[in-house]
Amino acid sequence: MATIARPRPAALTLTPSAHARIAELMGKAPAEAIGVKLSTPRRGCSGLAYSVDYVTEAKGMDERIDTPGGTLFVDGGSLLYLIGSTMDWVEDDFTAGFVFANPNAKGACGCGESFTV
Repeated sequence: MATIARPRPAALTLTPSAHARIAELMGKAPAEAIGVKLSTPRRGCSGLAYSVDYVTEAKGMDERIDTPGGTLFVDGGSLLYLIGSTMDWVEDDFTAGFVFANPNAKGACGCGESFTV
């Protein structure tokens, strides 16, 4: 009897607008960029912040999520803070940016810059 492995679900879900924004970023990325990377550096008044940057090499512990427009890497050290999250791209008259619905976040600062788990 052969064992059949099913694909593991992605660590986070991306909305169609997040997919489109990653495609747009990769369309104008530096030549050496292999994708964009989501991480949660320690920053802000609540402790952790979301950061999305170009990446030129994948680290062994990074989670790789292939999207129609390019590859999103999730920092291995940030993964536990992000599992089950939804990543969206939102634009209005005054701001534009990635927005996260994170079920692991227990609180956020008033300005929305950082969160705590």
